[in-house]
Amino acid sequence: MPTLNLPFLGHGGDYNPDQWREYPEILNEDIRLMQLASCNLMSLGIFAWSALEPEEGRYDFDWLEDVLDRLHAAGVSAFLATPSGARPAWMSEKYPEVLRVRPDGGRNLHGGRHNHCYTSPTYRGFVNHMNAALAQRFGHHPAVVGWHISNEFGGECHCELCQAAFRDYLKEEYGTLDALNRAWWTGFWSHTYTDWSQLHSPTPIGETSVHGLNLAWQRFVTRQTADFIRAEAAPLRELSPDLPVTTNLMELYGQLNYFELAKEIDFASYDSYPRWGGPDEEWTAVGAAFNYDLMRCLKQRPFALMESTPSQVNWQEVCKLKKPGMHLLSSLQAVAHGADTVQYFQWRKSRGCSEKFHGAVVDHAGHEHTRTFRDVQAVGEALKKLSGVLGTMPEAPVALICDTENRWALEDCQGPRRDLQYIETVLEHYRALSRRGVNIDVIDETRDFSGYRLVAAPMLYMLRPGVAERLDEYVKNGGTLVCTAFTGRVDRDDLCFLGGFPGPLREVLGVWCEETDGLYDGEANGIAMNGRTYACSTLCDLIHAETAQVLGAYTADFYAGRPCVTRNAFGKGAACYVATRPDAAFLDDFYRDLLDGLGVRPLVDNLPAGVQATRRGDALFVMNFARRPVALSLPAGIDALTGEKVGGRTEIEVNGIRVIRV
Repeated sequence: MPTLNLPFLGHGGDYNPDQWREYPEILNEDIRLMQLASCNLMSLGIFAWSALEPEEGRYDFDWLEDVLDRLHAAGVSAFLATPSGARPAWMSEKYPEVLRVRPDGGRNLHGGRHNHCYTSPTYRGFVNHMNAALAQRFGHHPAVVGWHISNEFGGECHCELCQAAFRDYLKEEYGTLDALNRAWWTGFWSHTYTDWSQLHSPTPIGETSVHGLNLAWQRFVTRQTADFIRAEAAPLRELSPDLPVTTNLMELYGQLNYFELAKEIDFASYDSYPRWGGPDEEWTAVGAAFNYDLMRCLKQRPFALMESTPSQVNWQEVCKLKKPGMHLLSSLQAVAHGADTVQYFQWRKSRGCSEKFHGAVVDHAGHEHTRTFRDVQAVGEALKKLSGVLGTMPEAPVALICDTENRWALEDCQGPRRDLQYIETVLEHYRALSRRGVNIDVIDETRDFSGYRLVAAPMLYMLRPGVAERLDEYVKNGGTLVCTAFTGRVDRDDLCFLGGFPGPLREVLGVWCEETDGLYDGEANGIAMNGRTYACSTLCDLIHAETAQVLGAYTADFYAGRPCVTRNAFGKGAACYVATRPDAAFLDDFYRDLLDGLGVRPLVDNLPAGVQATRRGDALFVMNFARRPVALSLPAGIDALTGEKVGGRTEIEVNGIRVIRV
């Protein structure tokens, strides 16, 4: 299988020359500016279907070939996109079945993007013909280094074609209606199905209360999207087998299971738009790092930062400019976590429509004499100096489980709170581990656990088949597992485990959860542990320590004094249970003591709050998101960005970064 195999760290952006065909002087200027900014990799052809096929069956590829020829002559490579993210108006008009149907049964009008049915044979036929034509013409063009499939997949269609495909999927999954009814507990509210034709996608004008149905539909949407990607890629792989295929994914996107989609691509690509300049820069930096680690772990190989903004976006409630130094810092943060490219949306600002004020390398002014352009130049120069990390992977002793299907089930759960805050909880554990200065892998519950010293699994509510057994085996063989409140409640169909929670993890954790108290927003309890008291919120499991050692207890309410934090020796390893949602101070102390006990040393000792450290290859990235200068002790080495010797007590300026060859 081909993969991202660039001879350089890529630098460039989303390039839309089809929008500027009437301005040949601008196309010429673009090449000059790309070279001036040290850009070597562009993504083009995204949303260009109207320019590539202006009327049915008539392809116009000459303009695209001219652009690719110019890029190659200038030393610039390209990810060539398929245009399926938005179909032309002539197609919607003549073939309305390609348009999506809403949950209420109404069909959309032409407009927007990703407004097409993934099941439609008509749409798939048009996509296949387009992609085959592109691959025949450009699959061996010297500028093209990979295929960019569509753009930011998402959404769902509820048309009759999709309903039929959904029923076929259910027959494949469950075999018989009796098995489906048992798995979904359809005797509740007399929802038993007696014919496959009665099954329909969840809809506000029909069924939404059968949680097994809701989960099955979300799995089907992921499967159908993955199947569409596979069909999209087929002619590309056949006609240009040496070129890798990717598609760009989005930040903590919950509608699709990216671990499943990743099976259809050769390397992951990611669109990153953190809210830099917000009220909590450390939290923003934590979220960005988390997503980068997730993207790297989808394929266990370097990923492409396909989109980011060099200045500001246009779709957040408040669109802040990046402060001085932030563009270099945030771009190299992606590289530190495994990105082999830094690319932007967009190269040149669109003159009209919804993204005309979205940030770009080239502003409407059209020249290089801007702060943003200088910031982009600085990134280009830095990437040249960091070429040694190309193709390498951060090695992580710690894994954090963030499972999309578990998220679906929790977000559909009714009780003990409506908002169980799964993602917020996972990110709190990530922040505590990040503050310890260790590399972290972000995985789902299907991945191999055996290579990690520590696996943290916050709120692992749903346990799919085999997961509990593999966690047991991991701990027996010497691993350390951390679980939290509301763990081990349901199976893959959202049926509650019988015999006591945390279900099949009860033995390895050594606890039994009798009840779970939901706390109001703003309400807190406390944890007494190691002579300190910490705050906790959201959920409080009332547990019995069966074989586990009690480390901490609740301080308030009628369950004051009951176990809250436990450790259970199991085989050669141990499993810890934190029966609530603790505050940041608890998590910082808990993971510090746990990692120290496991002999997992930080990359940099005593990291100040807001400072991140990540190692990739022989490069140690130390990044200051603290909004103030920080002083810390660094290992001796050479700063790859400045060539200076560093080591010992060092000050890092606001939005500053040191990349140390160690």
